[in-house]
Amino acid sequence: MDRRDFLKCSASAAATVLLSSVATADELFTKNEDKMKIVVLTGSPRRNGNTNYLADRFIAGAQEKGHEVFRFDCAAHKVNGCMACNRCGMDGDCVLKDDFSIVRPHLLEADMVVFVTPMYYFGFSAQIKSVIDRFYAINGRIKGAPKKTAFLMAYANSAYKDAEAMRVHYSTLADYLGWRDMGSVIAPGVWTAGSIRNTTYGEEAYQLGKSL
Repeated sequence: MDRRDFLKCSASAAATVLLSSVATADELFTKNEDKMKIVVLTGSPRRNGNTNYLADRFIAGAQEKGHEVFRFDCAAHKVNGCMACNRCGMDGDCVLKDDFSIVRPHLLEADMVVFVTPMYYFGFSAQIKSVIDRFYAINGRIKGAPKKTAFLMAYANSAYKDAEAMRVHYSTLADYLGWRDMGSVIAPGVWTAGSIRNTTYGEEAYQLGKSL
């Protein structure tokens, strides 16, 4: 091999290494881009309740996929209801000084928000509803943001129609905010704490988290 052939081979090898490095960098960028910050809002006051179990399983799946999850158990925090004073102007500081300040920055940064609640008198629990109502103060920053969302719920009744109001509430909320719905797990026929563990709904929640 003369000197010219040697230089050609060296240049070719260097180009191959460079392309390989670029490909690796692209792969890493894509991999990191796929990782999401997920906020999970739970509404049950029962620590070992059925929807808290759904949240546990969803989080397990999401974390296994590499996502970062911040869980906010609404019933374990003091979050007052919105007073409709409009001091925030739908995009500013809230006059109420309570635990909403804990979850607020996470909601702003989140790529996905998951709503988890039992059915209480055919609607969301009061605890999670108080947190949702306080979205008003950050509305200008979360409405239309490229976020994803999902819905997990459980109820004692077994009739499909009994869950319809909550399904519509969730879908209307997602539509208003412009967030992409990634799916739901609706678990009927579970009432006593822990009874959901004898069903397949926990696995469904886990698979939903893992599919993201």
